[in-house]
Amino acid sequence: MGGQDGFRTLIREIVLAIGMISILVVALWVHTGSMPPLVVVESNSMQHDPNGEVGTIDAGDLVLVHSPDKTIVTFAEATDKNSASYGYESLGMEGDVIIFEKNGEKESTPIIHRALFKANIGSSVEAVDSRCTEGTFWMDICILTWTVPGTDQVGVEKINITFDGERAGKYRCGGIAAQHGKIWFTVENYTPSNPGYITLGDNNDCNDDQSVFEFAQGLSSIHSGIIRPVEEKWVIGISGAELPWLGTVKLFVSGGNSPGVSQVPASSFGYLIMVIIGIISTPMLLDPIFTRILKNSPEIIEAKKEEIAGKIYSSEEE
Repeated sequence: MGGQDGFRTLIREIVLAIGMISILVVALWVHTGSMPPLVVVESNSMQHDPNGEVGTIDAGDLVLVHSPDKTIVTFAEATDKNSASYGYESLGMEGDVIIFEKNGEKESTPIIHRALFKANIGSSVEAVDSRCTEGTFWMDICILTWTVPGTDQVGVEKINITFDGERAGKYRCGGIAAQHGKIWFTVENYTPSNPGYITLGDNNDCNDDQSVFEFAQGLSSIHSGIIRPVEEKWVIGISGAELPWLGTVKLFVSGGNSPGVSQVPASSFGYLIMVIIGIISTPMLLDPIFTRILKNSPEIIEAKKEEIAGKIYSSEEE
């Protein structure tokens, strides 16, 4: 009999755990408008501090994924004093962090990087037989000029921006670029292949994903070389708040091309252990407190009195 009761209790606890997890996932889905509502960060490309920092993105963090339906604010717009989005920050820096597919390739691992600026179509004409005598061919049109919100680049044939705090917000470079005298992220005579976002990891030292900067190497897609400006339809979501350390558990068992826990800050392991201990110990600490509270509640006391009275009454009848 005792064995059956123990088995029933186990099944009940498992069902309750699954139910609670399901409710949490649904709640996050409702909040973010995206499924899955969380992603695990695998690399340190967005890291601000080698020891990790709460409020920024480190390897091993979980990040909320909000629906891309809302307007994406770029670094250029967030640092432009004339923009309605001036001063907007997300995850430790100006501008939104977006999650996107490389060149729209579904099989590639999504990238989580900041939207530095966006190249919009300034003017265009229809292409003839899928050809352009001038401009850039894209989606049956010839793009003649470009506009970059948050900068002075409006209706230009080629994009030229220096993020030095004058023509655009300040974005300082180090490493090889600084050694060659390029201390600001600079775009020179750039003609995009298509409209979209130019993206950059906060920890990548001006090495933008599209290789726009002179000293950038860019990121490669699986099938089509260096990734192009990120089109709206390639954006999976916009990064929301980060849940530090918890994604490290998944990285421990990750295979394939995942770097595993190799890029997770050393401090994250200690914090993760403390979180796990806290999760395990909290119910154990709270159980006696709640038990004591319940024992002293008027309802429980009254129920015990009625139980005792019922036993006395039964004894008298016998």
